[in-house]
Amino acid sequence: MNLTIALPKGRVFEEALELLAKAGLPLMLPEKSRALMHTFRDETGEITVYELRNSDVPIYVDLGVADIGIVGKDVLMEAGRQVYEPLDLNFSHCRISLIRERGATSTIQRIASKFPRITQRYIAEKGITAEVIKLSGNIELAAMTGLAEAVIDIVQTGSTLKANNLEEIEVLGHSSARLIVNRASLKLKAERIRPLISSLQELVKAS
Repeated sequence: MNLTIALPKGRVFEEALELLAKAGLPLMLPEKSRALMHTFRDETGEITVYELRNSDVPIYVDLGVADIGIVGKDVLMEAGRQVYEPLDLNFSHCRISLIRERGATSTIQRIASKFPRITQRYIAEKGITAEVIKLSGNIELAAMTGLAEAVIDIVQTGSTLKANNLEEIEVLGHSSARLIVNRASLKLKAERIRPLISSLQELVKAS
């Protein structure tokens, strides 16, 4: 029985492949190439791994192009896709925070973020009247240049904030890598997917 897996590019891709291999899938880190699909095989069938942008992983799994995927909780919160999320894999930890210039006291009129949905929910919950500006990278620069009075972004160590005179004002949530599964695949390929979930659960507990 064939299995398709959606993984995000970068460090999470490498960690996810390593974890899935420990869970019993015959996966290995591919040699450096521009290939976007990687094919492996075991006694039960073919395994195809798609190497995607972070934000595309939930789409591929939701629409059934991939049976399972691994992606950060922050991406899932932003995507709003209907996928089954059985397991926190306990790696790639970060937090989603409201960030401002250190000591800033001006009224927040604009918030920049690559997470517009999360930002809109935050504004609604806080009863703030503010414009949301969607950016794709170097989000902190928006607060440093005056493009926005605040930004919402992920923080890992906080060293970038300290180096640029920024500070976390509020933590909106915590994120880590999650296993996600297409709901139809969970039923149709249960004999392949459920043992994998169990193996991953044991590995997470052991770590």
